[in-house]
Amino acid sequence: MKKIDFLLAGVGGQGVLTASDIVAEVGMAVGYEAKKSEVHGFSQRGGVVESHVRWGEQVFAPLAAKGEVDVLLAFEMLEAVRWLEYLKPGGIVVVNRQRIAPTTVTSGDAVYPPEAEIAAALRRATDKVTFVDGLALAEALGNPRLANTVLLGALSRHLDVAPEVWLAIIEQRVPPKYRELNVKAFWAGRESG
Repeated sequence: MKKIDFLLAGVGGQGVLTASDIVAEVGMAVGYEAKKSEVHGFSQRGGVVESHVRWGEQVFAPLAAKGEVDVLLAFEMLEAVRWLEYLKPGGIVVVNRQRIAPTTVTSGDAVYPPEAEIAAALRRATDKVTFVDGLALAEALGNPRLANTVLLGALSRHLDVAPEVWLAIIEQRVPPKYRELNVKAFWAGRESG
């Protein structure tokens, strides 16, 4: 069994921590040991949220070192670039096209770079970059809070884990009244990636 290191990063309120719980549980469901660590500092005020998830036969520490992450799942475009130094050469990046301007941009001290510039920075690190319109797909389903499930669907395309395993964990984690919508969101993400 090989080791897989994930880094999920976004902004408070995007569902990063719920998604990282699901990634950890999927790993355990397919026989890996899984460890997770999260930092959510000022997340309730729109601050950065990051979570490391590690799968492996034996996992001794919850954090991956810089240059060792196999999969970077970014819930916001600038966060993909901010955490890029953690990605190992040839790693996978899945990026939500959502733009949430940080304080430096809203205060006028910086400019949010165009998507083409962000994409170029990511592609300099790896040729395995997938952009997903997570928020737009979630809104099309009637609930923007489904974006994290859309992103999990897109992520699932890059891993050798059956979609049914992902869906079983997702269905366990969400209230019954939202299960059907989350299943649709997962498939929308999987088909878009």
